[in-house]
Amino acid sequence: ILLVVSGNTVPFFNMTVVYVPEDLELGEWGSLREALGCRRSGRGGGPGQGLTLPVSPGQHAFQLMATDIDGDPLTYSISGPDAFYFSVDAQTGNVTLRNSLDRELLPKFTIIVKVFDGKNEAVSKKLTIIVEDRNDNAPVFQYLPYETSIPENMKLNSIIYTVFADDSDTGNASKVSYSIEEVIPDSGKNHWLFYILPNGSVVLNGSLDYATNAFYQLKILAKDGGGLLHNVLTFQQSSTYLSLTIRDLPNLDPRFLNEPYSGFVPENCSLGTTVLTVTAVDRDTGVNDEISYSITNASVPFAISATTGTITVSGPLDREQLPSEEVLLEVTAREKNLDIHGKVAQASTMVAVMVTDVNDNKPQFYRCSLPSCDFSTSAQNNFRGNIIEHSSSRLPVSNLSIVAHDPDKGINSNYELYLQGPNASAFTVSPTKIVGTGEVQLLVQDPSSVDYEISHVMVVQIIANDMGNPTDCCSTATVTIDLIDSNDHIPEFPQSTYNLSVMENSPTGTIISPNITAYDPDSGVLGQITYQLLPESIRKIFTVNAMTGAVLVQNGSLLDRETRSIYYANLQAKDGGNLVGTTVLEITVLDDNDMAPIITGSYFISVEEGQNVRTQIQAIDNDEPGSRNSELGFKILPGPFSNNFTINATTGEMHSKEPLDREALEDERGQVVVTVEVYDHGVPKLHTSVNVTITVGDMNDNAPMFCNQSYEFSVFEDSPGSLVGEVEATDADRTEINSRISFLLQRGSGSSNFLIRSSPLGRGYYGGQLSVDPDMSLDYDTLQQKFFFLVVLAENTAADNMGDTASVSVVVHILDMNDEPPTILPASLQDVHVSENGTQQGLVHTLVASDPDTNHSLVFEELAVTCFKGASSAGEVCWDWFVLAPNGSVLVNSSDIDYELCDRVVLTLRAEDLYTKKGNRYSQNETLRILITDVNDNTPLFLPILQTFVVVPEISPVDLQVATVRATDADSGPRGAIAFSIVSVVLVEDNGVSRPFENLFKVVTAPEQDSYVGSIQVASNLDGSLKGQYQVTVEAQDSEAPAHTAQTVLNIFTVDQSYRVRLQFTTTVDKVQSNSENIKAALTTVTKAGVYVVAIRSIEDTRASQVEAKSVMEAYFVYSNGTALDVNQLSVLIQSDPQVLAQLVKLGLAVIGPGEVMKPTRETELIGIIAGLAVFLLIFILIMTLVVVLTTRSYKRKLSAMKALKVATTFSPAMAQQGAGIPGTNQYNAEGANPMLNLSLDPSHDLGFHEDSSSVASVNSLDENTVNAPEDNNLKVMQGKAQLTDPTDEEVLVAALNLKDPTKTAYINTTFTTTDL
Repeated sequence: ILLVVSGNTVPFFNMTVVYVPEDLELGEWGSLREALGCRRSGRGGGPGQGLTLPVSPGQHAFQLMATDIDGDPLTYSISGPDAFYFSVDAQTGNVTLRNSLDRELLPKFTIIVKVFDGKNEAVSKKLTIIVEDRNDNAPVFQYLPYETSIPENMKLNSIIYTVFADDSDTGNASKVSYSIEEVIPDSGKNHWLFYILPNGSVVLNGSLDYATNAFYQLKILAKDGGGLLHNVLTFQQSSTYLSLTIRDLPNLDPRFLNEPYSGFVPENCSLGTTVLTVTAVDRDTGVNDEISYSITNASVPFAISATTGTITVSGPLDREQLPSEEVLLEVTAREKNLDIHGKVAQASTMVAVMVTDVNDNKPQFYRCSLPSCDFSTSAQNNFRGNIIEHSSSRLPVSNLSIVAHDPDKGINSNYELYLQGPNASAFTVSPTKIVGTGEVQLLVQDPSSVDYEISHVMVVQIIANDMGNPTDCCSTATVTIDLIDSNDHIPEFPQSTYNLSVMENSPTGTIISPNITAYDPDSGVLGQITYQLLPESIRKIFTVNAMTGAVLVQNGSLLDRETRSIYYANLQAKDGGNLVGTTVLEITVLDDNDMAPIITGSYFISVEEGQNVRTQIQAIDNDEPGSRNSELGFKILPGPFSNNFTINATTGEMHSKEPLDREALEDERGQVVVTVEVYDHGVPKLHTSVNVTITVGDMNDNAPMFCNQSYEFSVFEDSPGSLVGEVEATDADRTEINSRISFLLQRGSGSSNFLIRSSPLGRGYYGGQLSVDPDMSLDYDTLQQKFFFLVVLAENTAADNMGDTASVSVVVHILDMNDEPPTILPASLQDVHVSENGTQQGLVHTLVASDPDTNHSLVFEELAVTCFKGASSAGEVCWDWFVLAPNGSVLVNSSDIDYELCDRVVLTLRAEDLYTKKGNRYSQNETLRILITDVNDNTPLFLPILQTFVVVPEISPVDLQVATVRATDADSGPRGAIAFSIVSVVLVEDNGVSRPFENLFKVVTAPEQDSYVGSIQVASNLDGSLKGQYQVTVEAQDSEAPAHTAQTVLNIFTVDQSYRVRLQFTTTVDKVQSNSENIKAALTTVTKAGVYVVAIRSIEDTRASQVEAKSVMEAYFVYSNGTALDVNQLSVLIQSDPQVLAQLVKLGLAVIGPGEVMKPTRETELIGIIAGLAVFLLIFILIMTLVVVLTTRSYKRKLSAMKALKVATTFSPAMAQQGAGIPGTNQYNAEGANPMLNLSLDPSHDLGFHEDSSSVASVNSLDENTVNAPEDNNLKVMQGKAQLTDPTDEEVLVAALNLKDPTKTAYINTTFTTTDL
């Protein structure tokens, strides 16, 4: 197909797809169908369905834009099944919304857009409408309703239920998030009990309890991620309810109702009497397990029904025998089944049963005192007491403990008391009435009757009468009362005075006198005597036996003869009637040796060294004078100096045996301590000791003494003021002044070069520091002798005789000083070569240094490490590759040495002389270069290919570069040199078939700055008919053994001859060639593709085109991604840019057509012309034959139709045969009439059987069975009103013959097929 560029061009659309948001709004009213709520759903229906009212236009949807190069006014229209959604302004092309859009129902549809320029045929194009989503849908919950049941013991964080809501929108608007809005009941407390995950899973967040809540209802909100709706960010949401039923589980113990429980029952009631009923229920109301009851108390007279909980009396009840009238029963309720933990579910409660009293006991008498009475013991009937004769009235009988007790309670325990018996009138009972328990007393009522001389004993009976129990009312207690006689005699001692003695310090309890007794003629108690000592203060020292009268020591520590030697006391005797008699005791304290000697005075004596000592020890003893206890003796106790002294044992005079020596004493103060003991002669002997301290004064009687016989020192030259050494001397004198020592140098050769200074080192111990005179400088080199001989004197400055001195010889050696810095030998700083990858280990170099000093110790120190790669720094990569030992050894410290990271390591170092005493101890800083030797250890690496390679075989001569590859090798020199080679070439055709080729391409290697480039070139002619892409495998190999290789695959897209485009120009070949650059620039501008011109040549035959072309340019239009344009695509692109199109027309472009696959030769052209003529002749003969046949058939149909019409007029309508229509065309069925349309025609009118004019009928009129003649406007109107009929309708021809109006205006003849045409 050829596109003619010149002349009036048709308009064209540049748009293929438009995007319309679904939330566009309609006009004010919209269509009637929508006004009635009948929004269109699905694809059914179209324009014309429903009545549409005139409405204001809806929102702007999109703009139809067509381009007309000629600038003609354009008219727009739209059509198609889905065009009813829009209205278009025919003049402006503005498209507005007519019916609502819904992306969820119809996301994409197609309409036909047309543009008409008034001159050419209307141009139509399919336009795809993509409905853009808007957030107009709320999430919709699926699979409703949501309800489930869960056990109350569900674990925390368990998933309860998963809800799901779907949002038919897209993007964020379709992403649904969930939240719990409300929890029923009591959302405030229970809202935390659940939470929901992003996937809709509802999770338990707390503990459930069926007893608290058996049902929950969760209001769940589903909310989308939000999106635009009417240009406003809108969030859609919906909610639903999740119903949760809590299943009760047996996890709770039963519970008693109506607690606390208490009941009453009378004592002595019948067995089986009901007390009360307890009731327990299972708190797990959803389980409601069976409950049994039991009493857990042991030995209680009650029983309980296991099923009903009724408590009854099971044994005899005696309130008085019970521990308490209130009996506490522990009742346990147990569930029949175990709980969820496998344990017995039970609960206990206390039931208080009050046993009420019955008057079934009489009062009894007991011998006790309240409140310590035990009424569980047997009652007593006989009691005994006493009272002094003639006691006063209301005085109670003594020693009588009677308690009356009635175990009954309340009014049942009331009783009265009264007396009976021969002596009842002499006494009365108190009280006369008692409730329960009370103490009973007998009181004197008639004192004159209580007479010891008349009777020593009286007897009465106490009657207790329970008036509420007439059958067993009374108890009797017989009381015997002993009368007590009165006192009328005084105790008497045989002597008025007693002389006694006792040893001092006697132990407590020592008997001084065994018995001192008095006599009292009264009998009984009145005649019983007790003794005591007076005054009361004497009782601290002495005591008396109250019954026997024996006198004893009360506190022996208070008996001290030295304090008091005699005591006087009164001994008192008292009878039972408190009558008293006394006697005098004189107690003498005897002496005991209990006093140790006492030394008087202190004994501190000072004496000069070399003198004797004499002193007297004074002492006393406070024991009885003249006795052995106070006689004293003296002695010296053993000690360090006991042998140096003697003492008189009787007088205590002490003196030294010989003069004292101060230097013989260890004590610094010169003190001698002698201990003297003073003792008595008593039994046991007592003694006291005293220290006699004698201080011996020091005399300067000792000369100094050197600690060594001689001294030898050394000192470095040129060291003024330096310490040479120290001499030491001692002085035996004990005082500081007598032992002080000073040193001086005896004049002699060299002594003026030194100084000596004294300093104390201890008591009597001094040192002399010998040093070089600060003003003197000793030069080792100028001294003939390298030493000095000195004499040092030690002198005691406090000596009376200044000649008390000592001397010692001192030799001082002069030493050479280390004061020269070391030097590193340059020969050891030569470059060191080390191979990478750890191929060398251990020692790789040794540094050497020298020092002119005779005594030196040299070590090496590494100061810095610097890494280089070429001329640039390599950072810290090499810091641990090498280590410098102190002895100068350079060692490999790592196996990670990599030439590609660092090729030069520079060590900064120095040498140090450890023995340097003066001056610089370090050498100058030096550097040692370690050069890393490369090893072929890296594989070539292809660089990424960022471009697409395309080859046009037709214009690709041999040696043409069609692709390039780049590779690098981290190795250096020949090890990193790369050579490329082609391993294989495979053509992958469009149908997937692979075909291998050989020698199709070659590669040329060339070095660049940091890489190697492989130029892929054509090695032989390429086949232009092949479609697909070449897969070329390229290999890169380095140049040193062991060689390393790498491969990569290149894709070279081939552009075959089907993409060759032929551009015809009205200008000459020379003109086209001169304008070729402008033509290519224009084509490149409009296509954005590379233009590859195959040839420019003249053209002779232009008969096929409507314009006269003089030259043709054949070219390919190829993109960098390997795709190419065909002629149709190129035509569309050129037409889409009117400016470029105009420029190309100006340059002579006339026709764009497909390129010629191959250039024919003259012989080929002749053969083609001959073959074309033959084919044309054959086609012409066939056409003529077909025309004759069809004409013949046409006339036969006319004749048949005329015959049928004539025959039909002879039949009545009722006799008309019903059936198929008359064979013929759908244009006219008979001369003079067209029964299909009920139109009268002139039989003489040309029916057109001999011609087929497209101006009379449409090409497809047969298929529609209607005539569409543009000349007949009435026919169009009828055609618009035509309705389709059922095949069973009456034949139209019959209606025509009956001269009636046809019932239908059109009829589909099912017998007509396109073969009739």
